[in-house]
Amino acid sequence: MIDEVSRYNYFCQFRSTIRSSRNHLIVGIDVAKDKHHAFFGTAYGKTLLRRLLFGNDKNGYLRLIEQVNALKSQHQLEQVIFGMEPTGNYHKPLANWLIENGYEVVLVGGKAVKDNRQLLDGRWDKNDSKDSANVADLMGQAKCQFYEYPEDDLVGLRSLLSLRKRLKKEEHRLRMQTRNSLLSKYFPEADCYLKNCTEEDLAIIRWYLDPRKIVSTDFKEFVKHVTTKDRGDRQVQRLRTIYDAAENSVGLPVNSATVFEAQMIVDRIRNVKKEVLKVMSEMKVVCDNLYGYTLLQTIPGFGPYITALVLATIGNPFRFKSRKQVIRLAGLDLNAKRSGKTSSVSIPVISKKGDADMRYGLYQAGLIASNCNESFRQLFYNMLEGRQRERGIRTKMRVKLAARLLVIAWTMLKSNEPFDASRLTTDLN
Repeated sequence: MIDEVSRYNYFCQFRSTIRSSRNHLIVGIDVAKDKHHAFFGTAYGKTLLRRLLFGNDKNGYLRLIEQVNALKSQHQLEQVIFGMEPTGNYHKPLANWLIENGYEVVLVGGKAVKDNRQLLDGRWDKNDSKDSANVADLMGQAKCQFYEYPEDDLVGLRSLLSLRKRLKKEEHRLRMQTRNSLLSKYFPEADCYLKNCTEEDLAIIRWYLDPRKIVSTDFKEFVKHVTTKDRGDRQVQRLRTIYDAAENSVGLPVNSATVFEAQMIVDRIRNVKKEVLKVMSEMKVVCDNLYGYTLLQTIPGFGPYITALVLATIGNPFRFKSRKQVIRLAGLDLNAKRSGKTSSVSIPVISKKGDADMRYGLYQAGLIASNCNESFRQLFYNMLEGRQRERGIRTKMRVKLAARLLVIAWTMLKSNEPFDASRLTTDLN
């Protein structure tokens, strides 16, 4: 099994020594779908081989390694490191094959590649050979990132989280379609009541999109047809409001094509919701095999989804040396523009350069914890002390609370201990 901590320690050593190294062969690879372009050079700028074109298959990979071994022997180089720009998912088979065969791999950010391209020869010209040289040049400057190689269950969890995200986007798109394509034309008065697309809302859109049909139906029959559970007086009052709004509706006449469209959209929304539940069920199966899943759910505000999201993003907790690195992972670290200003007048804001999904999830977890847990509620009010009148201060403090929750989760994963309220006041460095 590949030791991620050892790989990360090697990466840190590589970044600190590469600028002065005379022993490294640097291989920059421009990744494509079918064939890759490789550039071979040294950290001090010497070009050893400008271009090698190899296929995206095992024979192509072996050809790459054969060329690496020949150049190492020819120029008396002891170590080799491969770098590539992440291009969709095309880079993953090559990177994983190299790591499994004992080679070190790093990533070069797309923005860094774009910014550095002009510095190579003063041109914006872009082609595969130059891009591979560009990647190698950035590696020689230590401007690269660690390539994580997680365990299989963690890879599976990340795939499921990505699938869930796509399904939720599809669900949101369909919900907007019901509002913008159906309700806005045929029953605009009900838009504010049916925007959440609950099962009750979907039944109204499916069967009673035409306000005239509602008016011609007895209220008790209407309620019985669109509801599956009795939720009390508030439910009846809400349906009565929709029923009354139908009498004076200005919506367009509904024809058979519109009824068919409404049926199709409602069926698709229901199917997507069922698929989301299936994905969550599969995530539970995968998470049960992951270290720390049950542990993190002892944190107030951490449910199955937030816990899975944090586990998938952090990965191996021992690859982080300080809480600052973990906070930067979520983009919750503070930055400020201080050019021409003193520190007293510059306003720091979170960088938002990390994982946006985890940042949003942690904020929701902080919101729940500060409302439902006494320890977090007291901490939140202590953070607000003396600043209650500041504009947006509650949101800012909940962002700080989200960062605190992330650090607590990381600390618990390292120590293998359940949540303790004393961690809220303990120095977590």
